[in-house]
Amino acid sequence: MTDIFIKSFNRPFYLDRCISSINKYVSGDFRIKVLDDGTPEQYLDKIRKKHPNVEILLSDNYDKKVDAIKVNLLSGKPINGIEIPTKFWYDNVKNASDYIIVTEDDVWFTHPINVDELSNYAKTMDINLIKLGWLGNELERNDLIINSISDNLESAKPKKLLLFSEKLMEAFFYNHYKFYTILYKIGKVDNFTQRKYWALNSILMGFFNKNYWLEIWKNMDGKVDEKRQLINASVYYKKNQNNPNFVAKLKQESMKTTFQSSATNSYHEYGFNFDVNRFNHLINEAWLKDEFDAMENFPKDFSIEYLKRFISEKINFTEFQKWADQFRKQYENMGCKTE
Repeated sequence: MTDIFIKSFNRPFYLDRCISSINKYVSGDFRIKVLDDGTPEQYLDKIRKKHPNVEILLSDNYDKKVDAIKVNLLSGKPINGIEIPTKFWYDNVKNASDYIIVTEDDVWFTHPINVDELSNYAKTMDINLIKLGWLGNELERNDLIINSISDNLESAKPKKLLLFSEKLMEAFFYNHYKFYTILYKIGKVDNFTQRKYWALNSILMGFFNKNYWLEIWKNMDGKVDEKRQLINASVYYKKNQNNPNFVAKLKQESMKTTFQSSATNSYHEYGFNFDVNRFNHLINEAWLKDEFDAMENFPKDFSIEYLKRFISEKINFTEFQKWADQFRKQYENMGCKTE
């Protein structure tokens, strides 16, 4: 049995797409658990009816977040998207199967995987993370030792990562005592060095050994601190760096995400006159009334013209397009493919 967790907040139209893609493309012995942090009950009721195989669990802050959505729609008061239920996620994963997938509502599968097959490979080859998606970004391959280990898997061992004790890794990532600055001045690192450590992690598109995921996510303290994750991953990997199969990748990428939506305005504030919470509400309501098809344009993201039908009368569509273009550009600058 493999537990598939979906972290969810107020985008049931994407959650529906995510679950539908799992039912379409994932095979083997698995169960789906939605870890919800504030999606209003009427939307969750529809998810329950449409996907009775799914268990929905609610965070401790669920009622507070639902109320925040109501206040936002009435007054425009921002939703605090930085208040993250990391302990809720951590506790559920701690009690889960030995191998897990932890994704989010705006991520979906695009090609078949078999979780029993992946579990067997992970056990027999001592794999801690199998990357199922990487946003089309092939740049990191230059920093990996790649070897085929099965018909659909390849090992992806990082080259020449600087690995220190936990305290020194903290100094390295947070530049304590000007440690990173010193390494930069003597030519040991450059502006892209820290990015290479993502070879050890996958926030939304990974098949994990549960213990490794728990190591990466420990000490998050109610926030998603990506540098802290990379510190934790590096310390754990340092003890296992002689394992050539510590990280593996599918030969064919099997997951995608959106660059046209966000859970709240907290993460992508680009200065445009676009309220992502209002956007989500309009699509949510259309989806609830069966007017919005969660699988439109699948396996690609929703087409712009389709979204326009549901939001253009109440949202400045030009501003939305500017916002989405900036969202895409942010990831394209890192080598990702956003179409």
